[in-house]
Amino acid sequence: MGAYILRRLLLMIPTLIGIMAINFIIIQFAPGGPVERVIAQLSGTDQSATSRISGGSGSDFSGGNETTGVGMGQGASEKYRGAQGLDPEFIEELEAQFGFDKPPFERFVNMLWNYARFDFGESYFRDIRIIDLIAEKMPVSISLGLWMTLISYAVSIPLGIKKAVSDGSRFDIWTSGVVVVAYAIPGFLFAVLLIVLFAGGTFWDLFPLRGLTSEGWDMMTWPERIADYFWHLALPLTAMVLSAFATTTLLTKNSFLDEIRKQYVVTAKAKGLTERQVLYGHVFRNAMLIVVAGFPGAFISSFFAGSLLIETIFSLDGLGLLGFESVINRDYAVVFATLYIFSLMGLLVNLLSDLTYTWIDPRIDFESREV
Repeated sequence: MGAYILRRLLLMIPTLIGIMAINFIIIQFAPGGPVERVIAQLSGTDQSATSRISGGSGSDFSGGNETTGVGMGQGASEKYRGAQGLDPEFIEELEAQFGFDKPPFERFVNMLWNYARFDFGESYFRDIRIIDLIAEKMPVSISLGLWMTLISYAVSIPLGIKKAVSDGSRFDIWTSGVVVVAYAIPGFLFAVLLIVLFAGGTFWDLFPLRGLTSEGWDMMTWPERIADYFWHLALPLTAMVLSAFATTTLLTKNSFLDEIRKQYVVTAKAKGLTERQVLYGHVFRNAMLIVVAGFPGAFISSFFAGSLLIETIFSLDGLGLLGFESVINRDYAVVFATLYIFSLMGLLVNLLSDLTYTWIDPRIDFESREV
């Protein structure tokens, strides 16, 4: 197993390089950039998502206004749209500040070298280190991802087992209908409905709409803090977890059905074991292999994906909203740093998922097969 883990870890290196290279190339052809954004701000035409960014570009580049009004060379004006009237030296300073004075290949190699040492630098438009910025947004995303995964598993697994045992019954049919309908409803649409009903939209004003905690949270007792924390999470989690039941429920049901129909179950029943003994003493471990082993992947998926609209609707400042704003604001330092961290975590979680198989069922041996 040690050799298999080592091979998987070594394979992560070219995989990470490939992911970063593809996205780096795409960015080179994307219109606009941090230099163009600063120029747009100076000319008053910037329409990017700056409302949530504190300080940053306006103050950082205020000194550049002293050089405006000077005629600009033809080359610079052709390179950057809207740069007419800005001093070419000022444009060169902007390029040097963002690292665009170097060739793309050199920038890419330097980026990989820094990321290999977990040196992510600072945000282009926020006066904060990127690693600190990610840590600041992490509690929101962890809260949404972790609780959504735990709640969906806690409901889906017992429901899937019950559906497998009563396959074809009225309970199985109507719960399947409910699960499929819930899966078909977009999470953001259900979130809007929850706001209208329970957050002061039209009917009741029972839940808050901003942040994970209330004002004065530090002054609360621990029971009050816990209650306040889940009070803020109630609506976002309900909106996110609605569609998460379907996959796990149906996967659990089909996995149990597949095991129940095998010969060893018939043999166990012939020996006089009760249905409960057969189900939880023999079937459960084999049937839950694929479900439990997929837990790390399910968590990382809910952690990184599907939270942008929920975070925006409920004013939760998490990683999903950070990534969206970074792309809109051309803060490529944050975009590539988060991409690197998320890709690395995803690869490690995939390895953890495979190792979970061997922990649940020691008969599985990845070492005996080629990678």
